[in-house]
Amino acid sequence: PRARIIPMYGQTECARVSYLPADQVDERPASVGRGMPNQEVAVIDASGNRVAPGETGELVVRGSHVMKGYWDMPEATAAALRPGPFDDDRPALYTNDLFRIDEEGYLYFVARKDDIIKSRGEKVSPREVEDAIHRHPAVAAAAVVGVPDALLGEAIKAFVVTKPGFQLDAKEILGHCACRLEDFMVPQFVEFRDELPKSDNGKILKQELKVNVNTIV
Repeated sequence: PRARIIPMYGQTECARVSYLPADQVDERPASVGRGMPNQEVAVIDASGNRVAPGETGELVVRGSHVMKGYWDMPEATAAALRPGPFDDDRPALYTNDLFRIDEEGYLYFVARKDDIIKSRGEKVSPREVEDAIHRHPAVAAAAVVGVPDALLGEAIKAFVVTKPGFQLDAKEILGHCACRLEDFMVPQFVEFRDELPKSDNGKILKQELKVNVNTIV
């Protein structure tokens, strides 16, 4: 009961990158902290330039903790390890994760690049929509994915698990989102599930949700 939770960020390819001290959690609850010592981190745009504070870009990391490459996968290694926006051309790890960085260097995870939903000409972070849905007191779990749509490019679909003893319908979820999100981020479809598919380590398997997706609200 006296355990202190310290948010961190890392990948298999680079172990730990950042952590948020326990005394900063209340002040910056959405942050995963600043980069750890003996490494370099940057958040860059599509042209490889560092983004301004508050803007979104890909996190790039360089240091002794970064992998040497993927075993027997030279093309994947070349894509992941490339020169970054640092002082020399030594390779850096392109994480494929989108972040924001504030003026003090604190990092805020936005989404995996592959998870970004492109709807109505806008880029939507599933995590931001999920966070809004999770704020409903009757929601136990939620996952958001993009589904093909001839008009929108991708429509936003939310999968929702309700807490025991509660009942919800799609209109209530959509109204809840409309009060908390930009119009283009509000899901078009909602599907209720008894549970969400998860991996052995508890990660929601969104690819399974996209298979034979039912877009009827």
